[in-house]
Amino acid sequence: MLDQLGHQRPKDIRDRALLLLGFATAMRRSELAALNIDDIEFIPRGMMVTLCRSKTDQEGQGRKIAVPFGRTRYCPVTAVKAWLELLGRTSGALFVCINKHGHILERRISGEAVSLVVKSSIANAGYDPKSFSGHSLRAGFATSAAHAGASAYKIKQTTGHRTDSSLSRYIRDTDLFTDAAISRLL
Repeated sequence: MLDQLGHQRPKDIRDRALLLLGFATAMRRSELAALNIDDIEFIPRGMMVTLCRSKTDQEGQGRKIAVPFGRTRYCPVTAVKAWLELLGRTSGALFVCINKHGHILERRISGEAVSLVVKSSIANAGYDPKSFSGHSLRAGFATSAAHAGASAYKIKQTTGHRTDSSLSRYIRDTDLFTDAAISRLL
């Protein structure tokens, strides 16, 4: 998906930051759209993202999500820095609309726009976008982290899930042969 994005157009730079940050933080599309520049703090180990309010935090106590530097060219910290440099603002909405002429607007993107970025990026990568949505970033993180061996506790620190059962609905069966129980017996 990311390889299909260019590196010059404002939309590509914004979409790369949005996709990488959305995956790294497992945020809901509405949470990504609601982020402000002030919610991002760059630190020596990467960045801290403050989620001020979420579906499971209606009181607005907030929580912090650590995003370390990536080890590959798909680093969310680098992508967000590149977007902020292009954006040229120090406050306001983190992700804003870009018109068809490539002009960056003041208006915050919507949750639906996040979903459209995911769908169009999936389609450009040659996949059927019908099975994907803004929610795919969240489920993709949970699935990938679980398959990489992260504990449910650590995954929940990022996703904000309160119980293992609610988290388990996000972890997709992608390869039932990987570490199948029977493989330990045969």
